[in-house]
Amino acid sequence: MSELQEAREPVEAAFPLSTLRHSVAHLMASAVAKLFPGVRFGFGPSIEHGFYYDFDLEEPLTDKDLRKIEKEMRRIAKRSPELVCHEVTREEARKRLAGQDYKLEALELIPQDEKLTFYEHGDWADLCEGPHIDRLDRDYHFKLLNIAGAYWRGDEKRPMLQRIYGTAFWSQEELDEHLEWLEEIRLRDHRRLATDLDLFSSHPEAGSGFVFWHPNLGAVRRAVEQAWWDLHTRAGYKPVYTPHVSRESLFSVSGHLENYGDLMYAPMAIDELPYRVKPMNCPGHILIYKNRGRSYREFPIRWAELGTVYRYERSGVLHGMLRVRGFTQDDAHIFCTPEQLSDEIAGVCSLVDEIMGYFGFEYTAYLATRPADKTIGDDEIWEKATQALRDAAKKVGLKLELDEGGGAFYGPKIDYKIKDALGREWQNSTIQCDFNLPERFDLSYTDSDGMQKRPIMVHRAILGSLERFVGVLIEHFGGKFPFWCAPTQVAVIPIREQHADYCVKLNEELQAAGFRTECMVQPGHMNKKIKEAQHAQIPFMLIAGDREQEEGSVAVRRRGTREQEEMSFEDFMKLAKHLDDGRVLELDHAPAKS
Repeated sequence: MSELQEAREPVEAAFPLSTLRHSVAHLMASAVAKLFPGVRFGFGPSIEHGFYYDFDLEEPLTDKDLRKIEKEMRRIAKRSPELVCHEVTREEARKRLAGQDYKLEALELIPQDEKLTFYEHGDWADLCEGPHIDRLDRDYHFKLLNIAGAYWRGDEKRPMLQRIYGTAFWSQEELDEHLEWLEEIRLRDHRRLATDLDLFSSHPEAGSGFVFWHPNLGAVRRAVEQAWWDLHTRAGYKPVYTPHVSRESLFSVSGHLENYGDLMYAPMAIDELPYRVKPMNCPGHILIYKNRGRSYREFPIRWAELGTVYRYERSGVLHGMLRVRGFTQDDAHIFCTPEQLSDEIAGVCSLVDEIMGYFGFEYTAYLATRPADKTIGDDEIWEKATQALRDAAKKVGLKLELDEGGGAFYGPKIDYKIKDALGREWQNSTIQCDFNLPERFDLSYTDSDGMQKRPIMVHRAILGSLERFVGVLIEHFGGKFPFWCAPTQVAVIPIREQHADYCVKLNEELQAAGFRTECMVQPGHMNKKIKEAQHAQIPFMLIAGDREQEEGSVAVRRRGTREQEEMSFEDFMKLAKHLDDGRVLELDHAPAKS
């Protein structure tokens, strides 16, 4: 153990990182109070990677202000380091918070029997339950990061406050590592890469929260969809397609109107009847099921749809492709008997594992149980569904973490969180066991004994939504998509003008084999074309001159490298086919020798 670690160990053991960060948030608020008299305070919690505090100020803050606040924070920490906790009466608390409207509102939400405490340092105090570190002059390191807008208590009908984000660590080394990580996140931001690589756009004149896929990202989506359909076809799923709009009464029967109404768009009148754009695909699949009588001999029925749905998200939470209002779910529903349920869920778990492998994602699975309110169905049905999920996970050796109360309104589920290249978790796949909607829609099938029985329904999505999943992919790969799903897979570049015909011939053969290519035979210098192809993150550049033309070969340059490898065009085609058909992640993964 280093001397630095030995010195830090006692204080880190006494005060968790979250406690340090919450204390530094208080320090920041006191500095803002000193620099901006009349400021009104919101909340200032510790969060996963740092802290924030919300302020109501007359003038907008700038990056220059952040530097001033940091400087004042260090001055206050030296002059008034001790953090002291005082318990007060409710009346004393009101007097202390005079003029602080947001704090007074928060005070009224605290239960009457709960004790009230203020934490003070110097002449500044804040209503807070703590805990905090004991002294602000301890050895730690912090950085204020950025300013954002935030509605008071997350309500867009309430005032917009200014939120300052920051972070703190016990050592400078940890802080530096975190700042490097944040810079990598900035460089991989899918919105920034969307501009660099011409991937997607959004347009205020069309409305917020709707994604326009450009040809480059359209090619990625098509490759992902093809992989998805290939896998599902092999697994026995059949395609269905359902309308985007249905009568409101359908969503009343399904329970969406009652339990999901705040996320649904307002009704539209068609033939003087209310209709809604769909927030889910499942009611449509149920209507297909009900279209005729069903027999146990048909089971299990597996139907899949890449269906676009629409849900209202507040404007303040919309974020590129990651949080949108219209998105395409890779939806599927399974109708089965009780005896088939465990195997069907286990089959979906296997599908999740296989398709996540296409992208190199690791994941954690969570068992989400019945929410405390807004649910349908009785306790017995919920317990049966929850046990079926446990049994299926055990069958395939899937470890489940518990997410108490995280289920859907109609049933429990297994949720997956994938981990990207930067270690961030994203909620993704879901498997939901549903005994309730078959009951609400009076679904039935004829069993082997001739009796009418109720099927069980499994809702499942593997990618979650194509918009969110592809947005995560952009950041996961930093725009450097694997060969099999890259927008353009190969750039063919002549050394000089006299080699253009040979390059055109190579390009035609590549396209005939199904590859996405760009033949860069336009006037211009070869090095400029190579630079353009590198900037576009094209996995392979095939460069051809006199020797290549005479020998029927190509000089192969991989993305991100300067080295070139001579090989026959036939061998390159074998390599490309191997990477494409096998959906291989690495460009240097050579095919096995025959």
